[in-house]
Amino acid sequence: MPRILVCECKQEVSSFNPVLAHYGDFLVDRGDDILAYHRDVRSEMGGALRVFGEHPHLEIVPGYSARGITSSGTLADADFRRLADEFLSAVRAAGPLDGIYYALHGALASETEFDPEGYFLAETRKIVGERIPIVVSLDLHGILTDQILQHADAVAVYLTYPHVDFYETGERAAHLLVRLLNGEIRPVTARVPIPALVRGYELITETGRFGHVVRRAAAVGISGGMFIGNPFTDVPELCSNAFVVTDGDAALAEREGVSLAREFWEMREHLQQPLTPLRESVHLAASLSGRVVLVDAADATSSGASGDSNAILQALLETGCQRTSLIPVVDQPAVDTALRAGVGAEVTVPVGGTLDPRFTPVRVTGRVVSLSDGHIVSESHGEAWYAGPTAVLQCGPMTLVLTSRAISLYDRSLFLANGLHPADFAMTVVKSPHCQPRFFADGAELLINVDAPGSTSANLRSLGHRRCARPMFPLDAEVPFEPKARIFRRERS
Repeated sequence: MPRILVCECKQEVSSFNPVLAHYGDFLVDRGDDILAYHRDVRSEMGGALRVFGEHPHLEIVPGYSARGITSSGTLADADFRRLADEFLSAVRAAGPLDGIYYALHGALASETEFDPEGYFLAETRKIVGERIPIVVSLDLHGILTDQILQHADAVAVYLTYPHVDFYETGERAAHLLVRLLNGEIRPVTARVPIPALVRGYELITETGRFGHVVRRAAAVGISGGMFIGNPFTDVPELCSNAFVVTDGDAALAEREGVSLAREFWEMREHLQQPLTPLRESVHLAASLSGRVVLVDAADATSSGASGDSNAILQALLETGCQRTSLIPVVDQPAVDTALRAGVGAEVTVPVGGTLDPRFTPVRVTGRVVSLSDGHIVSESHGEAWYAGPTAVLQCGPMTLVLTSRAISLYDRSLFLANGLHPADFAMTVVKSPHCQPRFFADGAELLINVDAPGSTSANLRSLGHRRCARPMFPLDAEVPFEPKARIFRRERS
């Protein structure tokens, strides 16, 4: 029976978050525990396993899984080394193999390793040799590198933003691997780097301009898409990319890749997020009668921020706004105080600014409404999330959801798990750049993109990139661009 190894390591980091990530910020599974977990969630691995399951002659070898609890700051070197050693040990222990599927992200970085995904693949080749086909799935916010394409036979990437095709991406990757095993295809990949970092609503694939170029890319060849990178992962190969995988047709891959890159470059000015100044945002929200969503994407935990921004909280206090508001903040010391006091107690605590020195703690007084253990099931795709011990604090019109650690906030999971619904509040602070409309925007009078400080600000010029290639749009005023394809074709000896 052909034996297929499946492994994953998925994490996205912000280089501008001063808090290093560690091994404990990952959920690690091995062996059959990987299969048991992913058969119940709509993840990339879950989609791949479904496809492999259609071929009873295939033997699945579950190796290693490390999933970031949420996006984070840069991974400490020692902790990356531990993850990498465990990942590669599973490859060595797998025995003879006929194929490999890796579910990776593409925007992981340690203090000194700026292409971990490429490193995993290069080291895998040293173990299994050049003959074994390897297919990789990646997030479109990943940083596509030459090293990845030198060692992977083919790549599949998310085609939606906000991401709703985790499962389908895994299915596409698995189909590619099955076809490779059957000798049906000989993939050739064109990568066209584009010196642009982008944010904004035009990137929403269902409604924005970006969606058109993504659909074009997906329609060419046997795999294709766009990588817009994570502009907060400041590494040497950070940029946007068009890529096309064809069945042996390098000329088609190059021609279509260059055309896609050119179309993307022409729309780059539209792929930036207009922002409203912080004080103006709060005054506007306070003046309205309908429900308002205050988008604090500068502290987006799903993009790698620390989650302890209190910028909007402080502005609401300063304006004396009496409209009800729902605000998430990461603050373990404040949670500890609430736990000691107990439900129903009144506490006075500093909130925010415990992790990122951009923020200064704000002292508030409130009643402890509820306490929870922080174990949450994501409403988006059923995965297990962990926010650590959590406290809900009622401070006048403000309801603060205080967590001990960062958790993804691109849906309502944290709020719902604590008995809170955003629709019941006049204002909700959403620490995510884009969410499916049904979570927050539907029924709201206004959605305001706030120009607040933070390590994932859409005001990209404010962040201070040091490693990515320059010139780079929009970091620099003059950025020349003539699209050129790099061709990758694996030959098996």
